Amino acid sequence: MLNSRKQCFFATILSELMGRIVKRTRVKVCGITRPEDARVAAAAGVDAIGLVFYAKSPRFVGLSDAAVISAEVGPFVTTVGLFVNAPQQQVAETLDRVGLQLLQFHGDEDDEYCRQFGRPFIKAIRMAPDLNLSNEMARFPSASGFLFDAWHKDKYGGTGETFAWQRLPSDSDFPLILAGGLNPGNVTDAIAQTRPYAVDVSGGVETAPGIKSARLIEQFIARASAG
Repeated sequence: MLNSRKQCFFATILSELMGRIVKRTRVKVCGITRPEDARVAAAAGVDAIGLVFYAKSPRFVGLSDAAVISAEVGPFVTTVGLFVNAPQQQVAETLDRVGLQLLQFHGDEDDEYCRQFGRPFIKAIRMAPDLNLSNEMARFPSASGFLFDAWHKDKYGGTGETFAWQRLPSDSDFPLILAGGLNPGNVTDAIAQTRPYAVDVSGGVETAPGIKSARLIEQFIARASAG
């Protein structure tokens, strides 16, 4: 039997460890197009990878390649499928052929559309200057979390631009994911300012659209995890 002093000591250590676990910032590397980049991200400790199923994106990946990539990361890395105003049949077919655990909707979808596929989903919100963020989030009560990205009138993401990070809500009950223009050079400051559940990077760890840099992935994950 442990005496009361030792019990108190171990309880304190456990509490500190749990606090660190809860506060750890998760990392998603999006726009993976090559199996080798998925392997690098998984080895560096990524929490999730993103596969883009939007044909207008330079990071678009076909179903056969996506199935190969998703198999590279192992069971403890979440594979996220990103869609933009996709027909229902496209999403259903993708789910049949690719091992996706989470869906990410980056277009003009509504809550009813997003929840119909029987998978947890996150909803991307592009931070337009006049956006009422509370109202927009309230439109998606079924979401598992929200991803906040820079706004562009002609693009649904992948702009490489940041937005005013102070616009993120500080009291939300939902996991909040910061995206938009993140890279190894600014992710530490971004996390310090917003304390998000997770950060999402794509172009900030690339040498060309869809071509990831192992060095930049490793730097980004190390700095985000320490933030």
